[in-house]
Amino acid sequence: MTKYLGLHETLEVHELLTFKNLCLTKASTMMGLVQDAELKTLLSEDVSRGQQQIERLQEHLTNGREH
Repeated sequence: MTKYLGLHETLEVHELLTFKNLCLTKASTMMGLVQDAELKTLLSEDVSRGQQQIERLQEHLTNGREH
């Protein structure tokens, strides 16, 4: 059974996607500025997870629009 997103759900996912993109940009930028190896590792993991989450949110938007 295929489920479609309602308008409000689509807007919520879009808002989450925008927020995750902002977080990803900030973490990527900060990774180049920090000196502490442990903090760099944490930021690198955050970037990796953020990319995966953005892909999943994009899938929800794409799959939710198909009619």
